[in-house]
Amino acid sequence: MVRRPVQDKPETGHEAAGDSRGGRQEFAARGLAAKRSFGQCFLADPNIARIIAQEATTPAGGTTLEIGAGTGALTTPLLDRAARVIAIERDRDLVPVLHATFAGAIEAGRLVVVEDDAVSADWASLVAEGPEPRILAGNIPYQITGRILQRAVEHAAAFQRAVFLVQKEVAQRLAARPGTKDYGAMTVFVRSRFAPSLRVVVPASCFRPKPRIDSAVVVLRVSEPVPGCDGATFEELVACAFSKRRKTLRNAWAGAAGLDATELERAAKGAGVELDARGESLTVEQYGRMARAIDGR
Repeated sequence: MVRRPVQDKPETGHEAAGDSRGGRQEFAARGLAAKRSFGQCFLADPNIARIIAQEATTPAGGTTLEIGAGTGALTTPLLDRAARVIAIERDRDLVPVLHATFAGAIEAGRLVVVEDDAVSADWASLVAEGPEPRILAGNIPYQITGRILQRAVEHAAAFQRAVFLVQKEVAQRLAARPGTKDYGAMTVFVRSRFAPSLRVVVPASCFRPKPRIDSAVVVLRVSEPVPGCDGATFEELVACAFSKRRKTLRNAWAGAAGLDATELERAAKGAGVELDARGESLTVEQYGRMARAIDGR
């Protein structure tokens, strides 16, 4: 069940860590504005930021890698609960804002601000020396959501959980069940390493500047790798099934992985997959079994 954000009072006591309001004031004082080229929409609701921080740091402690710190709206409540925060920010104009806002936490060694692109940064190395649990968190720009989710899957072994603020439609896809219209390639890929759940819907009014669409907080709990879901065959099967989702698997997978019709039938029989079904009806485990059947032929 999707829960709406609680309307409790903002927390106080950020003197040592810094306050996101100070970050926004510093941002404005420097004459800065959100950059459309970066897809920047800054979270302006402290209640939502606190929900994300609570989901990321329950129990309190551990190391949180924050993707896209912005002006520090999420950094502030994360510092209230995490033992250490590593904040990645690619906008060189925002890095000084973060340093000015969170000078105390940086000096105390509880916050490290990294100027880098989260799409290419070495996540595992950044959190390697921090205490466990190690968590991913962030307000993810819409234009890089797919790449961030892909990297989260690739680095799942280094983390215990990810809590992302993403486009509402993306969150719905991640939480979708087989056989539904929202169930797709993204769902299957992410579920090969995570158990997703939609925590709360976040209206567009909670951001500055205000986007045209709503967002949602999604919690991704790391699960055991699904056998067969870690190779090129799995990726090809999923991509073919959903790029031709109106076709049966028999047709969508024609020629996939270099198989002829007889080999495809044999692999499907071994995997317990019905070729007259469509891609959205298969579970992640079935895709994994099919990939293993093909790779083991």
